Amino acid sequence: MERVGGMGRTRQPDQSAKPESSLTGPTQERERQPGLRAVGVATSRLAAPIVARSGGGVLARIKAEWPAIIGRELAAATWPEALGSGGVLRLRVASAIALDLQHRAPLVIERVNAFFGRPVATRLALVQGPLPSAPPSRAPSRTIPPAAEAALDRQVAGIADSELRAALARLGRAILATPEPEG
Repeated sequence: MERVGGMGRTRQPDQSAKPESSLTGPTQERERQPGLRAVGVATSRLAAPIVARSGGGVLARIKAEWPAIIGRELAAATWPEALGSGGVLRLRVASAIALDLQHRAPLVIERVNAFFGRPVATRLALVQGPLPSAPPSRAPSRTIPPAAEAALDRQVAGIADSELRAALARLGRAILATPEPEG
């Protein structure tokens, strides 16, 4: 039995075959054997059209690295929504910066293309509207009254392990500094 390549695929020599001629080509047939096979090729064949329609992995990388590509100032007021055919990059833009961004479009395109090292974006399509919501900001912490902090220090003073004592003290201060929910 001769190994052909891939997992579980073998070729058995045909005992009744005539000697191969360089003009006629191989006379052996491949036999399909049950067993394990690599799924990477099949998966990529199935996923390739879907990925290509949605802008490929390029859009995912643009979204992941948007502040690094465009700069923090512009990234705070813009968000890449889609990468269409022909390299049209659709950006969601805060209304306050839309006109400025329209004038800066060549700079944005240049930065995106420089990041990838090849032409990815050819033009921008600006869509004014709210940006995707950012994670909620932390509520301002309140100050801890000196009496509560002293009580916390007394409670953790009896713990022998210094790292554990410090961790519990930090936890207690964080809990005490968290504002009470209203309602």
